[in-house]
Amino acid sequence: MEIEKFDNFIYENIARYISEPLTSILKIVTNFGGPIIIVLITVGILLFVKNKKYGWYVAANLLVIAAINQILKYIVQRPRPNEYQLIKQGGYSFPSGHSMVSMAFYGFLIYILYHKVQNKYAKWSLCIILAILIFLIGISRIYLGVHYASDVIGGFGLSVIYLIVFTQIIKQIYEKESK
Repeated sequence: MEIEKFDNFIYENIARYISEPLTSILKIVTNFGGPIIIVLITVGILLFVKNKKYGWYVAANLLVIAAINQILKYIVQRPRPNEYQLIKQGGYSFPSGHSMVSMAFYGFLIYILYHKVQNKYAKWSLCIILAILIFLIGISRIYLGVHYASDVIGGFGLSVIYLIVFTQIIKQIYEKESK
């Protein structure tokens, strides 16, 4: 099957760089796509951002994308790679939850920062850092052997589509509230 060839090709090229220091770093990076850190960031936004509606938008975004991810995992039921896992991970493989949720979560933060931060240096710095984080979370899932490349790419792609729809809905809500 072509997808298996693709997945193996990507993994083999990433696996060439496996080392103890890089594994330690990518274990930390992958946690930024996990539920603990993302929920803590969401709670922090809810508590500390003055405009509470942004916190509620972030929380709603997180709940919706997590639900969509779980539904898709249940429908597809693709087994995880098991030959080369550097960490243990349960559940199904497609789409990658860390990748899908990270793209939607941090992608939505990028959207908010881009539209609301006035300082261009801060805006672009934060947006670039978050974009790099999204990419590294996806790479970490392949490197750690808990996802195929197609799981990560699929998760990213599905989240981009979702994010386009979600941001349009938020934009319409914001415009109605502003009138």
